[in-house]
Amino acid sequence: MNHPAIIETREAFGEKTILAHPAEIVAFCRYLKQEEKFARLSAVTAVDWHPAEPRFEVVYHLHNIEKNERLRVKCRLSGENPEIDSVYEVWRAADWYEREVYDMFGIKFRNHPNLVRILMPVDWEGYPLRKDYPVHGYKYSYPEEQ
Repeated sequence: MNHPAIIETREAFGEKTILAHPAEIVAFCRYLKQEEKFARLSAVTAVDWHPAEPRFEVVYHLHNIEKNERLRVKCRLSGENPEIDSVYEVWRAADWYEREVYDMFGIKFRNHPNLVRILMPVDWEGYPLRKDYPVHGYKYSYPEEQ
């Protein structure tokens, strides 16, 4: 596989991982879907490497159904303002996965059609899966019952 978005390719334990340029993620994913036949996006998640910089990795798990081949694509993002383009236009399945990553890590997906919290209450403060999030969470006050 040869594409300008590829920074590095690794293979371990029969699993292939590609580190890709975040600015090229949509074009690269479109190439993977159309040319390499990775028709299925099975997950999008993230890793917080705090205090290291770049702090975050967004991880895409892809599946080529015809060959039963799997691929992991990673993009590293700064902790300062973690943003990346949404791959929703390539795979509609990215919708809820990207919302979950946003909700838990605070990583914004540009051009996502509905980037709002999906697991936490809408008025929740902070991002619970960040490594600098307080172990017991921030104090949350529930509205009093009337």
